[in-house]
Amino acid sequence: MSTLTNEIEKHIKKLVNPLKEEEELLAALKVKLTKKELKLLKAWAENKDTAEIRTALNLDEEHYGELSTKLIKKLNQEKIKQAICI
Repeated sequence: MSTLTNEIEKHIKKLVNPLKEEEELLAALKVKLTKKELKLLKAWAENKDTAEIRTALNLDEEHYGELSTKLIKKLNQEKIKQAICI
């Protein structure tokens, strides 16, 4: 199982169906998330340090927190769940 799949499952409160395969999952996420949100999710999946992520995405602490919250909220929306699940 991929680390991206594990990371997504960590942040979704209630997942009824299994997630799609890695390639399909990435394609669905590219449509539903902004580029920065997708990069943040990938960085989390790679267990990168918060400071390293903030530097790579050019974010200060406040904007990093806002982006993280927004991303987790998006992952829990029904439309996105339907797009990333089998």
